Amino acid sequence: MSVQMKIVNFTKYLRLTFTSRNFDSLMKKITLAILISTFCLTSALARHIIGGVLTYECLGDGDYEFTMKMYRDCLCERCADFDPVAPIAIYRCGGATPCSTLDQTDPIFEIGVGPPVIDRVPNPEYPCLIPPDVCVQEGVYKWKLSDYGISLPVANESYHIVYQRCCRNETIDNLIRPDDQGATFSVEITPFGQRECNNSAVFNAFPPTIVCAGQPIDFDHSATDPDGDVIVYEFCSPIQGGGNILNGPAYNSCNGAQPDPPCPPPYSGVNFIAPDFTAAAPMGGDPVVSINPNTGLITGVPLLQGQFVVGVCATEFRNGIPISRTTRDFQFNVGNCDPTVIGSLEADEVIGQDTFIIRLCGQKETTLQNTSFQQRFIDDFFWDFDLKDTIQTFEAWSPFVTFPDTGVFQGNLYLNPGEDCGDTARVFVSVFPAVTADFDFDYDTCVAGPVDFTNLTTAPGGEIIDWRWNFGDNEISREKDPSHVYKIPGELPVTLQAEDENGCVGISTKIITYFPVPDLIVIAPSAEDGCQPLEVFFDNLSFPIDESYDIDWDFGDGGFGNAISPTYTYEDVGTFTVKVDITSPLGCQTDTTFNSLINVDGSPIAAFDYNPKEVTTFNKVVDFTNLSERAESVTWDFNNTFRTIQPNPTFTFRDTGLHVITLIAIHESGCRDTVSARIDVEPRVTYYLPNAFTPNNDSNNDTFKGVGFFKGMTDFTMQIWNRWGEKIFETNDPDEGWNGQKNNIGQPVPNGVYVVTVKYVDPRGVPYELEGIATVVR
Repeated sequence: MSVQMKIVNFTKYLRLTFTSRNFDSLMKKITLAILISTFCLTSALARHIIGGVLTYECLGDGDYEFTMKMYRDCLCERCADFDPVAPIAIYRCGGATPCSTLDQTDPIFEIGVGPPVIDRVPNPEYPCLIPPDVCVQEGVYKWKLSDYGISLPVANESYHIVYQRCCRNETIDNLIRPDDQGATFSVEITPFGQRECNNSAVFNAFPPTIVCAGQPIDFDHSATDPDGDVIVYEFCSPIQGGGNILNGPAYNSCNGAQPDPPCPPPYSGVNFIAPDFTAAAPMGGDPVVSINPNTGLITGVPLLQGQFVVGVCATEFRNGIPISRTTRDFQFNVGNCDPTVIGSLEADEVIGQDTFIIRLCGQKETTLQNTSFQQRFIDDFFWDFDLKDTIQTFEAWSPFVTFPDTGVFQGNLYLNPGEDCGDTARVFVSVFPAVTADFDFDYDTCVAGPVDFTNLTTAPGGEIIDWRWNFGDNEISREKDPSHVYKIPGELPVTLQAEDENGCVGISTKIITYFPVPDLIVIAPSAEDGCQPLEVFFDNLSFPIDESYDIDWDFGDGGFGNAISPTYTYEDVGTFTVKVDITSPLGCQTDTTFNSLINVDGSPIAAFDYNPKEVTTFNKVVDFTNLSERAESVTWDFNNTFRTIQPNPTFTFRDTGLHVITLIAIHESGCRDTVSARIDVEPRVTYYLPNAFTPNNDSNNDTFKGVGFFKGMTDFTMQIWNRWGEKIFETNDPDEGWNGQKNNIGQPVPNGVYVVTVKYVDPRGVPYELEGIATVVR
């Protein structure tokens, strides 16, 4: 047996044993811990409600059977399930006790009902449409008051049976913050209904889970009244209940997600996004979706896709007096439905949704490509065409049709003819004479110049309205007879595409053999003046040329080249004339001489020497000697920290490490040359051990320690051992000495010879190990 069923059965037993007030208090204590531990994770994600309705049947003697139907979206995100145990409250008010004076602690009875019987609501089937898939579940709670030991005697006030829950589906489109608005499912049994043992009206069917946008709704939302009362229908506001507090002590309060007990009337309606949506017009539409007050028939055409909350109230009238009211709260899902059958075919133009235009140019036969869908719903089809007053029928899916002549021919494609789910596509085939594109051209084959094109296109079916030229060099034109200047040579494919007023296109391509020499030789050297040696890039801007041309360069200093755009280095000083000669693959030739184009000035050769070659911590002074040639002056740069123009400077390095020394030599022309050298100033340390000392406290040679230059020394250790292998002194400080006592604090050691070991690492990371003796003499 499930946890929910055990709780329900135990509730029934306790109801028979205790009064309603005592029972309510006891049950809250017993079941609250169980329900929270078992179902709080579900409750904390309680966005799922899309509707519900509560009805009753009078069984007599104050006993009633209630049916509550709840609906949830089973495809939503962060969804909660139906409450396994739904808390129900019964209030009595409306006469001497105004309902507005009650609070959450004033129900006359509280019960827990459940678990619900859960089933999926089937999606509707539309004859000619395929709606999108949705998922709606119905949870049905059914209970009798007598099962809980409860009887409702006839009173002068109404009984209100109430269930409340938050929250609604957060994707609803016609409510303000729908995931913060809950639902109240309540029914009122009036004093008249109590006396007459009245039964509430029961709606006959659940609205379709999905309706199609742009398609008419025609849903019978009528109800049946067991007592034969007259029912009047209207759109009304669904009722709010609970709030968005999803955990904590307030979870079961009137503002929490599961009020327990549910709160008393009166209740507020949900908040519609006005003025676009209201309780009376919750979906909009054209015509607006509405309900017939006499029949309960919902009609209209919804235009917007989305999810829309709708409330329908069915009020019972007996002898013209309203005696009961049943409110159903539900959600319409409006989606885009695909037609089952649509006629379609490949065409040059489509007019509307069912008229297709095909153009044939220079041909009188074609295969009509049938692209109709959904093909699995098409059981029967055929084509017919009016071919010069002769109707010809085709039964192939994509028929091959031959037309007798030029002209316009009309046909039709029939899908499922004579059936509700069918369609018809109209097709017009226009047969035109072909457009024959042609052209000629003229140009000088030896000297580069414009190519003149002459259009020779013929179009017997109509006037040419568009010319499109592609000259084979990525250049285009829309002129009828263009002139074009090529910047590249080659076997160039020229294409002309001509279109007439009927949309017919003719295409012609011809090859132009274009290899003239340039009309003008143009070169752009990267430098015209510079210092020796001078490297020059000669950018050849002449056109049209490519690798198929013979190009000869004379650089004026005895050097030659044959590249299109060469790079050349002038080693000598002087002024040089450059000559270029170009010969095309067809043998056409041209040349140009550029007099005194390049001027090369003299340059020095920078060089220097220095002494000493080995520079250390103890030898930082270096003499520099300028060895430059053809230098009128020099500038020295010492590691970007010092500059001088002395010819042969002496420099003292302050720091160890690598230093870059740069010499700039300057020619009388202003040309410069630079040379650099790296000098490593090596950091060094020295360490020397004595061999004896006299620790007699006369302030002369009282300690034993090494001497030298210690800066940069690391990992220093000095150890002293006696002749029995006992370590009697150790230090890591090269400035600390041994005073002749054991560890410098014990008894004086005897005179004699002691072994000394020293280890250290120099500034460049080189390890050293020394060994000596320390003779103690007193």
